[in-house]
Amino acid sequence: MFYKPTSSLQYPDGPIALPPDAEDVHYEGELVVVIGKTIRRATPDEAVAAVFGVTCGNDVSDRNWQRGPGKDVQYWRAKGCDTFAPLGPWIVTGLDYSDLMLITRVNGEIAQEQRTSDFIFDVPTVISFVSRYVTLVPGDLIYTGTPGNTRRMQPGDVVEVEIEGIGTLRNPVVAG
Repeated sequence: MFYKPTSSLQYPDGPIALPPDAEDVHYEGELVVVIGKTIRRATPDEAVAAVFGVTCGNDVSDRNWQRGPGKDVQYWRAKGCDTFAPLGPWIVTGLDYSDLMLITRVNGEIAQEQRTSDFIFDVPTVISFVSRYVTLVPGDLIYTGTPGNTRRMQPGDVVEVEIEGIGTLRNPVVAG
């Protein structure tokens, strides 16, 4: 788990701004869970009942600040820069999110393609684990992890995260 401040959130179609000293910023297409009720130390069944809805997300991450020569002890900068958490285009409720197709495209080319049923940890397990240590409240967001490999983004790229039944999150990449 890691910290994403609210300033890292970005609207659909809003630009992902790469900081001037960022060296290796990658996209990470993800299913995002929106919590709808307060829970603490939830079982997986209780975790399912706490889900308000789901949306598309891009967990933008600078690999150099995560694990390269410029790494920090914690991922706060690598994943928490302004605009590094695009999400949307809307929150979908009542959707069975356990087996949806997730596709990430960069400039129209498929970069990631996998079903949510292939996740290492399913959504109830992730929420249950987080709630052991953090009280989750309505509006909290959990990015659930990215499938497969990622690669570096450049200014001028357009990243799309499409999830079956939800829609497509689209963001241009710009120099910050």
